[in-house]
Amino acid sequence: MPEAKVAKLVSETKTARLTIGDKTLELPILKGSEGPDVIDISKLYSESGYFTFDPGFLSTAACESKITYIDGDEGILRYSGYDIAELAEKSDFSEVCYLLLYGDLPNPEQKKDFTNKVTHRTIVHEQLQFLYRGFPRRSHPMAILVGAVASLSAFYHDSLDINNPEHREIAALRMIAKMPTLCAMAYKYSIGHPFVYPQNRLTFSENFLHMMFSNPSEPYVVNPVLARAFDKIFILHADHEQNASTSTVRLAGSSGANPFACIGAGIASLWGPAHGGANEAVINMLVEIGSKDKIPEFIAGVKDKKRRLMGFGHRVYKNYDPRAAVLRKACYEVLQEVGKQDEPLLGIAMELERIALEDKYFIDRKLYPNVDFYSGIIYRALGIPSQMFTPLFALARTVGWVAQWKEMIEDPKQKIGRPRQLFTGAPHRPFVELSKRK
Repeated sequence: MPEAKVAKLVSETKTARLTIGDKTLELPILKGSEGPDVIDISKLYSESGYFTFDPGFLSTAACESKITYIDGDEGILRYSGYDIAELAEKSDFSEVCYLLLYGDLPNPEQKKDFTNKVTHRTIVHEQLQFLYRGFPRRSHPMAILVGAVASLSAFYHDSLDINNPEHREIAALRMIAKMPTLCAMAYKYSIGHPFVYPQNRLTFSENFLHMMFSNPSEPYVVNPVLARAFDKIFILHADHEQNASTSTVRLAGSSGANPFACIGAGIASLWGPAHGGANEAVINMLVEIGSKDKIPEFIAGVKDKKRRLMGFGHRVYKNYDPRAAVLRKACYEVLQEVGKQDEPLLGIAMELERIALEDKYFIDRKLYPNVDFYSGIIYRALGIPSQMFTPLFALARTVGWVAQWKEMIEDPKQKIGRPRQLFTGAPHRPFVELSKRK
């Protein structure tokens, strides 16, 4: 595979000076190809005896990466230099997978070869069916996915050597290929339908829709509008820099864990309602509102901080989420295609969107609809249950996790993750015999 042509991290001659008591340290300032400069504190403890304190790592760069760039103030998201909106409109998910893994868009021959390698790995080991059947039917699909993905290491022993480039390549292709199959199986199992095998004649998104919605009793024709919408959803969710789940994958991988276990850890992290569960929370919010005439009361509760507005605003973006701008158009196309413009819950969503884009309270606070808001509406319109929303997020994000994992393993500077702490517990104290304790 080709090597990415990207700028490298460089050390500038300028430094930052940190004075602690009568000692002054010179800390190198590193400059990337874009974004803020970084103060290198890797030797801070050894030279000063101090740690830094940064809950949530909001001001800490934990790694060097060439994959994704975000500027939250300007509403910018790029994969290897390519703007997310342009990729979503002009590319497909297969190309974006290649881009994230290898740092550049493929030529026609490279795309054909890559797509072929992924397509012919979509089928999963037959024994995985028995793993699924060990779960109660009412199990959350994310619980099943965590187990199913981590268990792949038990089936594919020929791709577990993380120090072998060929093994890393095979593991990456397998994860991307098998996630749609595993997700569709989780859905089918939850509704008591037979598992549907992947079809090599279909594209990535077409194949997923086929496995989700077809059944053996009648032919199923994939709607091209829906397939294209899912392609956009997958592209928009494919990677998002060093978020909680990606950081989890990197941290697990830094210990030398096999790639399937690392992705399983990422799925567990994504399950949290503050991360991947946000689009499911959007639908729960709409159900709670119930009808359009109750929206004013709900909005008043939001402004009084008595209610939570889900699907609006973003931790990183202080401007309009660039992914939401793309998905908004796709959302209306899907609603038109499936004839759900008048569905009550979706009507509530559209009214909330209108208010958020016009109300000064939301505009001043930059509470614009985000990507979770629109993806949740699309899934709802297609009849996908809310419990499946986060698994679909995991499906799309798998390629980003794999790309980040590979980059971390191949980085000669990578070390096992070991965050430090500010200890505020009891200092040393003598042990008291049980009979003498009061």
